[in-house]
Amino acid sequence: MRRGFNYRVSLLLFLSYITCFREVVSTAVVTLQSVEIFTTHEFIGSDPTVYFNCKGEEKIILPDLKKAHVLYAYKGQESWQPLTEFPSNKCKRCGFYAKHTIKSDDVFSEWEFCPSDFTRPDGKYIYSIDNEVNATFICEECVPHPHIADPDQASKSKDGGHGLHWVIVALISILASILVIFGLAAAYKFWQKKKRQKEQARFLKLFEDTDDIEDELGIGPLGGSV
Repeated sequence: MRRGFNYRVSLLLFLSYITCFREVVSTAVVTLQSVEIFTTHEFIGSDPTVYFNCKGEEKIILPDLKKAHVLYAYKGQESWQPLTEFPSNKCKRCGFYAKHTIKSDDVFSEWEFCPSDFTRPDGKYIYSIDNEVNATFICEECVPHPHIADPDQASKSKDGGHGLHWVIVALISILASILVIFGLAAAYKFWQKKKRQKEQARFLKLFEDTDDIEDELGIGPLGGSV
């Protein structure tokens, strides 16, 4: 019963390790370093509400972005960061938009946003459309291997690296689970040994107490001798 419980606990720990490491290995985070708009898409002079969005994802409102021809810089630690994540090498349809309540939202620019866009060693990608928007993104996990020039080869190398990492993570997790199981088994055996020793000591003490009582009453094996 106890061993079955320990096995289930170890299995749950193993699955948790795998899930966490998989998330770390497979996800590339994209943050916004700077952005500048060249028009507000507003006709009455009011401040625009600009947001970034990838199809099927949540809209990311850029609260400080209000004026045209002003470069807004960010640290990547803002509450609305990161902008998006790449779980694979697949591209996304993303863009900058101006939100409106009466009419449909205006589009500053919309494009296919891909991990392969990040070719610089520092992980930066500059996207610019004349008279609309100029933005700099950062994705360090998207940077290809330095000595691989072919994007397809870079993709294969990245996938291969992830596969190797997977194997290492799996081996470490399995080893950790085995150590936990052996540790629990050893602790259980030690507890059983201590329990037996206490029972033996109590049993011997009981006999010693019985002998003492018999000696006092003179009913021991030598009690009737003259």
